[in-house]
Amino acid sequence: MKKEELLEKLRGQIHEQYDMPDMNIQGIRYPDTVKQFVEMTKKVGGDVVFAKKTDDLNLLIRNLYPDAKVFASHLPYINIAEKNPDQVDDAQDLNGTDVGIVEGEIGVAENGCVWVPQAMKERAVCFISEYLVIILDQQNIVDNMHHAYAQVHMTDYGYGCFISGPSKTADIEQALVMGAQAARGVSVIILS
Repeated sequence: MKKEELLEKLRGQIHEQYDMPDMNIQGIRYPDTVKQFVEMTKKVGGDVVFAKKTDDLNLLIRNLYPDAKVFASHLPYINIAEKNPDQVDDAQDLNGTDVGIVEGEIGVAENGCVWVPQAMKERAVCFISEYLVIILDQQNIVDNMHHAYAQVHMTDYGYGCFISGPSKTADIEQALVMGAQAARGVSVIILS
């Protein structure tokens, strides 16, 4: 049976049609959006650090992860990175990265997640790194996912994802495992 034939049969079974409901959903709002974002980020297992745009982020990140040996980032102002996701031949070349450093575009107070668009050739840096640092401008923190989705735009790579805290799973014997599918720790640096 061809696709159109199947769809026509399904259409023939519709006896009553309904108008689409009004989808003008505003979503939850918070009196202090940044405070809520910080609370939710911590609740999902992430860390939050506040910094000024004029602070030395390289020093700040090095101090957050003093034992880290391999940093990876494509950001031009991060000079502690030995690996650059734009310059590796293959995503596997990022294996062994202790700390990946990326920019987030939108923070969501409702659930502590950050929209990270793919702005680098190899997005694996977001998932293969032991620890992930997301740099986020405080002005880009919104109340809820409705507001976030209204601001999401795709880069030329056509990929992005919401990241909320470290990777975790409790599938195996109901024991919580951190870093099962991605970073075992996430720090969000909020710039003001």
